[in-house]
Amino acid sequence: MTPDQAVSAAVSAAAGWAAAPPAERAGHLTAIADALEAARAELVALADEETRLGGPRLNGELSRTTFQLRLFAEQVLDGAFYDARIDRPDPEWPTGPRPDLRRYRTAVGPVLVFAASNFPFAFSVAGGDTASAWAAGCPVVVKAHPGHPRLSRRTAEAIAGSGLPAGVFGLIEGEDAGVAALRHPGIAAAAFTGSQRGGLALARIAAERPVPIPFYGEMGSVNPSVVTPGAARARAEEIARGYTASLTLGAGQFCTNPGLLFAPAGLLEEITAHLREIAGAPMLNERIRSGFLAAAGALGVRPGVRRLVWPDDEISPAPRLLTMDLEAFKDDVDAAGEECFGPIGLVVTYERLADVADVLAALPGQLTTSLHAEQDETGDLRALAAVLADRSGRVLWNQWPTGVSVTHAMQHGGPYPATTAPATTSVGTAAIERFLRPVAYQGWPQDLLPPPLRDGNPWKVPQAVR
Repeated sequence: MTPDQAVSAAVSAAAGWAAAPPAERAGHLTAIADALEAARAELVALADEETRLGGPRLNGELSRTTFQLRLFAEQVLDGAFYDARIDRPDPEWPTGPRPDLRRYRTAVGPVLVFAASNFPFAFSVAGGDTASAWAAGCPVVVKAHPGHPRLSRRTAEAIAGSGLPAGVFGLIEGEDAGVAALRHPGIAAAAFTGSQRGGLALARIAAERPVPIPFYGEMGSVNPSVVTPGAARARAEEIARGYTASLTLGAGQFCTNPGLLFAPAGLLEEITAHLREIAGAPMLNERIRSGFLAAAGALGVRPGVRRLVWPDDEISPAPRLLTMDLEAFKDDVDAAGEECFGPIGLVVTYERLADVADVLAALPGQLTTSLHAEQDETGDLRALAAVLADRSGRVLWNQWPTGVSVTHAMQHGGPYPATTAPATTSVGTAAIERFLRPVAYQGWPQDLLPPPLRDGNPWKVPQAVR
């Protein structure tokens, strides 16, 4: 399918899909989840052949994918996302007579989704971006990731076999096809998960179109974590074990990987010992492996950096650990604070916790930040906590950031450049908000109003009537 064919089909399907009753749209989301479950064995096998992530991880990820499809089906049935507001006429309104006003949120139109490499199910063809756009009433064109092409095609076949109406889903392949689709006037919004370089290039295209469109890019970060002196004294072994497990989860190929740790120097020995116990794991593909080796090698020779864990074989993707003190980091923050996608951690040691807040404030936007502290220290942490919240979309207390939960209150996004749209999330039920726009109807007859705004409420969605 060419980009023009896929987008044109999505444009033709857009009005009907947006107007489909909630039960119909939710039924299709559930049917897609059922179709993926029915093909589980084949899909997991294909995913493992192409990504080398292993059966247990991939089975869990597929379960997450079908769960989020069903979760969004529940949101469609609930209907709260329409945010339907009805203001009755009021001749005594303080600013002047108020007309009959009815406002709700409706689908923006066809959405282009760029699939990610590191989550071949949950952030790929039928992943969270696709599911949330469908739930909002938007047809979706997915640009498949070249890291798992056969899996992408088989997933598309399962979706097509679920009974989804024509045009509500389309799959395209290739970088040029993705760019052509992004420039197509029929696309109303786009979502991306991947590298900062790729995301910013696509965001520029979206902004420079004759009619610019929203571009929701999630581009990763170093996810700074801070360990207080009290926590380091009380829980050194626990913290070291948790940090190294999170750092190396999935060979470090998570956008929430805690690549930057601020800690007292006394914690280095414990972290080093634990990381040396963890063997290397295959990376997703040769391009990512080469990029990791190049970035790790460059970071390993920065001024003030010491290598604590480093493989004898320079081309091994085995875990790596570096350290530098806070002053050296401040002098080289742009390079030392840059994301290295893979199993490498930089521990920045400090003498005074108060000095860490100023350094954190100078960092670019992050997806997450974490604070490991003791309860009796909370009175001294308000300034640091404020900086962590200012720099990230999700702030963790005594936890590590990998393992993003699909739920209602999740925020997976953060200040630029972690994302291009800091006010949104790409995970959780709030992700649907990216693909909706408000429309107000003033004085319209009942039979011409959309169902969520009619008296009698035929779709039984929440209405705020005043």
